[in-house]
Amino acid sequence: MTRTNPIELTASEAARKIRAGLLTSTELVKACLARIDETDGQLKAWAHVDAERALAQAADADAMRQAGRPLGALHGVPVGLKDIIDTKDAPTERGSAIFKGRKPGEDAVVVQRLLEAGTVILGKTKTTELAFVHATDTVNPHNADRTPGGSSSGSAAAVAAYQVPLALGTQTNGSVIRPASFCGTYGFKPTRGIISRTGVLQTSVSLDQIGVFARSAEDVAALGDALNGYDQRDAMSYPRPRPRILEGYISEPPVEPVLAWIDLPFADRLSEASKAGFEELLDSLGGRVERIEAHPSLAQMVDTQRIIHEYEICLHLKQTFDEHWGDISSTLQPIVERGRTISTAQYEDALGQMKSAEEFFSAFLKDYDAILTPSAAGEAPALGPTTGDPIFCTLWTLAGLPCLSMPLMVGETGLPIGVQLVGAQEQDDRLLRTSRWLLSRLQAETAS
Repeated sequence: MTRTNPIELTASEAARKIRAGLLTSTELVKACLARIDETDGQLKAWAHVDAERALAQAADADAMRQAGRPLGALHGVPVGLKDIIDTKDAPTERGSAIFKGRKPGEDAVVVQRLLEAGTVILGKTKTTELAFVHATDTVNPHNADRTPGGSSSGSAAAVAAYQVPLALGTQTNGSVIRPASFCGTYGFKPTRGIISRTGVLQTSVSLDQIGVFARSAEDVAALGDALNGYDQRDAMSYPRPRPRILEGYISEPPVEPVLAWIDLPFADRLSEASKAGFEELLDSLGGRVERIEAHPSLAQMVDTQRIIHEYEICLHLKQTFDEHWGDISSTLQPIVERGRTISTAQYEDALGQMKSAEEFFSAFLKDYDAILTPSAAGEAPALGPTTGDPIFCTLWTLAGLPCLSMPLMVGETGLPIGVQLVGAQEQDDRLLRTSRWLLSRLQAETAS
């Protein structure tokens, strides 16, 4: 790659250049398509790329700018969509042969909002089977023998490989933050209810959340704002004012932030490189981090998330499982069978515990700007039937908290390891403001 190649630009940089007439959307989309042609034979990040339609959208975006018409916040910037997000002009196959050739009748709400923001839909990125545990054939762009993580495998890999500057994923446990960590991108999962899920495969009405991938914190903030909005069809969406995430990112904190580090009950799962890296990070931040013992109830929350997820996927996809059992992988079948044994009483009790987790962290985060925590246990593990351990995402997803993974560390073999910041519900703007402070502080320490 040369310095002048448009694929090296972050989404925000590209949007500014397109708005100023220094770059066309067509040039950027062509560069992304060329990169896909060059690298995706090995990477296998894409389920469907519609080059003709993407170039037509890019030409329309350029014509709008030339005509002086209103431009969206991400005007002309291409984006990839996880292949569980419905698109009326492209198949949505959900990572399963069961849905091969499926063509939805309308776009998901998030696609409508992307188009309103002026983005170009480049195509559909690969996902694990039904956005759950069984891996797809996408590989890690840093090492083809390692997993990219899941279930948003293709989205994370495509952004990391400079195939596209932005991509959407979803998270029900760790499916945005973990692949962002493994692939070395920024990954952002906003507060539950901020982004509509209408038109997205439902595996858990209580837990499913939309997230985004990019190569800068500014980009995930801008994309989060573009997707943000109330949708009365989504049971978790709320009709209240929403945080202005990008505005938060570019603002200065009124006082120097204070972070919490919780000594989680499953910290023994961290790799040695991760343990050493976080100890060094905590030392460098000194008095800005308060180290806290985990509340005993947090250990139980992992099982709470599992009960809700497994009960609800069996409920939502009952017809699919009943009619196509022979087409379900041997990885997923035992989990479905276990989910079918969960009683309604167990499920309702788990929902009550989820509410308690929300209340606990709402009170806890009144004293801190964010929780500092791992994004994953360590480097991406070897390719296999599953995509890595989501344990360091489970609590925050259960509580519906906004989470940001930043590619700040490397492991034993030089592969990326993410650092995660977790904020209070509906304070995504404050979370991104804190991330900018942290990034600036670490950059200053590196330069000194």
